[in-house]
Amino acid sequence: MTDEPHVVVSSAPHKDSAAARRAAADFLAQHCPWADKDAVLLVVTELVTNALRHTTGWWRLHLTVRDRELVVEMDDSSPRPPVPRRPDFAGGGGFGWQMVQRLAGRVEVKSLPEGKRVAATWLRPVPSLATG
Repeated sequence: MTDEPHVVVSSAPHKDSAAARRAAADFLAQHCPWADKDAVLLVVTELVTNALRHTTGWWRLHLTVRDRELVVEMDDSSPRPPVPRRPDFAGGGGFGWQMVQRLAGRVEVKSLPEGKRVAATWLRPVPSLATG
């Protein structure tokens, strides 16, 4: 067990992403005031939406702050990794996975025994030293 700030939002597939966004916003305000809130919440929304759309089972969202990083992990029941699609400007989607990859500092997909984990990581900015 660690002392790292951590929150888990778990929900059934029939839920929407609002509870996950609220939990993430609260977590950021409490533990990561340095994080780009808009970027993190967009990634959370996209990961939850993808889990709702592309899986038929459970999903679980984890937010953790480690030494110098924020990690958002989405575990879900589908073993299939996200696939980039050509964006459809007529309303057919295809923007989400590319958006996740651009907003997060690092994105990794790992297989789990009963599904997969998508992890998005942001590094804490290094404070600049004032010269004088």
